[in-house]
Amino acid sequence: IAIRACFLGFVFGCGVLLSFSQSSWNHFGWYMCSLSLFHYSEYLVTAVNNPKSLSLDSFLLNHSVEYTVAALSSWIEFTLENIFWPELKQITWLSATGLLMVVFGECLRKAAMFTAGSNFNHVVQNEKSETHTLVTSGVYAWFRHPSYVGWFYWSIGTQVVLCNPICGVSYALTVWRFFRDRTEEEEISLIHFFGDEYLEYKKRVPTGLPFIKGVKVEL
Repeated sequence: IAIRACFLGFVFGCGVLLSFSQSSWNHFGWYMCSLSLFHYSEYLVTAVNNPKSLSLDSFLLNHSVEYTVAALSSWIEFTLENIFWPELKQITWLSATGLLMVVFGECLRKAAMFTAGSNFNHVVQNEKSETHTLVTSGVYAWFRHPSYVGWFYWSIGTQVVLCNPICGVSYALTVWRFFRDRTEEEEISLIHFFGDEYLEYKKRVPTGLPFIKGVKVEL
């Protein structure tokens, strides 16, 4: 845990230094700060909110092979485009827009985690625990899946920060499909757990994700 935390702190510090550099890599510094802060805060908020589910995986550094490939792809794209078309990486207003998306997504996701408290888990739960309750207040009154909404805009925002056109489009399509499937999987469990209470909540509150309505319920 200490090694991973120190590593993320080191990456954040390097990102800060790079952000203030007078080079075409300064926006990559913004990205490094955003990425390291996201992974560190995932562990920290889980430790505060739901320590029983805390593990090394709570950093989400080893989320999946696909996640790792996506990150590496974005670094490669940035590097190649920065070598051949450095002016593409100096569109400050676009990178600033991406940074706002990142901040919005990060704040929304962490607000969702704090609001859900011990009900929040990085793994979709297939069995209802004794303390599992349906949370409909706070940011959950705005969106049924605020943590997914936050992560959705955060992930796309990182590519806007980097001005990565290829990965930007690829990320948007990939995370949309991922959260479409993840939302349906989770809602099946929630309907099983809470029945009509969740179905009524589902009618009132949207998922928050564009063009994703959640699992279809046939009456």
